Amino acid sequence: MSFEQFYQDKYPQGIALGVDSAKYSSMVDVFNQAVTKYADRPAVSAVGVTLSYKDLDVQSRNFAAWLQNKTNLKPGDRIAIQMPNVCQYLVVIFGAMRAGLIVVNTNPLYTPREMEHQFNDSGAKALVVLANMAANVEKVLPDTSIEHVIVTEVADMHSTFKRTLMNMVVKHVKKMVPAYNLPHAHQLPAVLAAGAREKFTPVECKQDDIAVLQYTGGTTGVAKGAMLTHGNLVANLLQIRPMLEDNIVEGKEVVIAPLPLYHIYSFTLNCGTMLEAGAHNVLIPNPRDIDAFVKELQDHEFTAFLGLNTLFVSLCNNEEFCKLDFSNLKLTASGGMALTSKAAKTWKQVTGCEICEGYGMTETSPVVSFNPRSAIQLGTIGLPLPGTLLKTVDDDNNETPFGERGELCVKGPQVMRGYWQRPDDTRKSMTDDGYLRTGDVAVIQEDGYIRIVDRKKDMIIVSGFNVFPNEVEDVISGHPNVLECAAVGIPDEKSGEAVKVYLIASKDGVTAGELKEFCRERLTAYKVPRHFEFRTELPKTNVGKVLRRELRDEASNH
Repeated sequence: MSFEQFYQDKYPQGIALGVDSAKYSSMVDVFNQAVTKYADRPAVSAVGVTLSYKDLDVQSRNFAAWLQNKTNLKPGDRIAIQMPNVCQYLVVIFGAMRAGLIVVNTNPLYTPREMEHQFNDSGAKALVVLANMAANVEKVLPDTSIEHVIVTEVADMHSTFKRTLMNMVVKHVKKMVPAYNLPHAHQLPAVLAAGAREKFTPVECKQDDIAVLQYTGGTTGVAKGAMLTHGNLVANLLQIRPMLEDNIVEGKEVVIAPLPLYHIYSFTLNCGTMLEAGAHNVLIPNPRDIDAFVKELQDHEFTAFLGLNTLFVSLCNNEEFCKLDFSNLKLTASGGMALTSKAAKTWKQVTGCEICEGYGMTETSPVVSFNPRSAIQLGTIGLPLPGTLLKTVDDDNNETPFGERGELCVKGPQVMRGYWQRPDDTRKSMTDDGYLRTGDVAVIQEDGYIRIVDRKKDMIIVSGFNVFPNEVEDVISGHPNVLECAAVGIPDEKSGEAVKVYLIASKDGVTAGELKEFCRERLTAYKVPRHFEFRTELPKTNVGKVLRRELRDEASNH
């Protein structure tokens, strides 16, 4: 029996059935219907301010009108957005989409080197950036095609007086905004005010139009932009809803959102599924500050929590968190990295709520499978979403049977159009019959649940973020006293995996401390290797390729 037939027979009430993607013509349509239906409901909160769905409608309209009337940007142009979890993120992304632009989500922690690559690869013509990161923009702007820069500050969604006061404290007292010089940049409050005086002309977005360029290492090669269409995102937000069963009541949910919205996991769930349901998204700008995080939680009767393994562990180790009232919490979802049984059990003991683990990747918008709340199987990634077909294949692309390992392959309406301007990489990522290769080795059980058992690709996942060994090796090899190196992921209790580098130093030598400092200047913090091991030689194939797997297995067995 094929997997397709299996799911149709075993789960006729929805797991194998498709979704009505025609319900919405685009993500803009999803947004327009939500802000109309839930106009008076709170939509998003962060740093002490709450925007209603009506506020989101008005402010995103103003941003779209400014783009249309005060810039030369046209539908289909790319706009990079680089900010953490603040309310204006939703204003900007939906304003950009309403103007027909393609959003390029950009990690605010990127180094100048990483920013320059993404801006140039995407061909971004505009950028919205938090002031805290603007100094790096200054360094790379002349080497990009960006023509319009909009700078926003943390408190920009507050009233004028409070905004001015809070932004001054952040800049001058807390010293969180490095000096920068962008003389032609616009300030977001001024942009929104100017847009309010301009005419907004609605742009028709179709399902086949690209909505987002979401950068990832994919299953092959260097970082590249996954082209996610409006249809991909609409399908995935609708596919997720049945898996949440009756846990989501429209217009009633309060959802804690600590994971960055620029990451596809929270982008789709918070800005898609939860927005469509009229939920109140409580954004946490800096989830690493656990004390401040817990203090924020005290102010909300939250019903849902979207997180990942490392965050669950950190919170459950905090005494004040354990004292919170969890009586309203009915849904906890985990994704981005593997959920450990210890973390799941501790969370259940502390909160009384089980964790539903899911699985996905940037190329699938992102969710592929999920554990239904009423039928969680700890240690699995659940069942495929409605309309999602899965199979596992061996190295010769032959389909493997139930219970046997193989590379997990996915087909469904949430699968990306391809990689931006990289047809060869797109072709390599697909099977002949149109399935996306995930690069993950899985077992599909007799009951249809899926277990990830290994990773075919060499990608390292640190706290839910993709780290590509080639990039790390490229940076370290640039040090004058490094001859050869190889980066691998090793198990880490806190972050799931950590980057370890094996290297051969030149006769002049180099220390681990020097290498860490060298990397910190060139890589985002989560990509910086945590461990270094000096060798006189590295294991290689007979053609000279370093055997990363051998190093990884060796490290894991220690």
